[in-house]
Amino acid sequence: MSGLAAPILTGFATGFSLILAIGAQNAFVLRQGLMRQHIFWLCLFCAASDALLIAAGVLGFGALVEAWPTLPLIMALAGAAFLIVYGALRFMAAAKGDYKMEIAGKSRSLAAVIAIAAAFTWANPHVYLDTLGLIGAISTSFGDWSQRLAFGGGAVTSSFVFFFSLGYGARLLAPIMQKPGAWRVLDVIIGLTMWAIAAGLVNGVVSGAIH
Repeated sequence: MSGLAAPILTGFATGFSLILAIGAQNAFVLRQGLMRQHIFWLCLFCAASDALLIAAGVLGFGALVEAWPTLPLIMALAGAAFLIVYGALRFMAAAKGDYKMEIAGKSRSLAAVIAIAAAFTWANPHVYLDTLGLIGAISTSFGDWSQRLAFGGGAVTSSFVFFFSLGYGARLLAPIMQKPGAWRVLDVIIGLTMWAIAAGLVNGVVSGAIH
């Protein structure tokens, strides 16, 4: 067991550090957590999606992206388009300032919430780079399969810990979010985050095309 402690801890630290930054998926989980609606299923979906991708990376399917050279380009453009639209919706919501539903804790249906989470997760090229690429590459530094699987297990555990902590921990901010102004600020921040990520994706596509 002691021989597996190091890869488990390394996997947990690696996975946690990769998802710690406030990205599109995390911002959506945070917003949904503040409304205290569909938190369990949303966090489970995000963590389970990460688990599937991490497993694929550890099992050696990182070459999948290389098999389809145009896949990163298609994903980047689709992801950027989605983020631009969603960011615009958040700016429109901030301008409108009608947050009666959010303050009352009402949100979209579960199906709609999972659909948006799926877009944030599976249409984000960075997710594949982190899981299929980086985590998959780091896993190869461990000698045998038991250590690689332990590393992957640590990374998967970090996703579950992070998303459920973010989703349920967001309610600690609920007292602050009882005013429309607080929701307006949050939506502006989320909108800027979405557009910044979209700009990064487009810039990556342009740079790749130039080089």
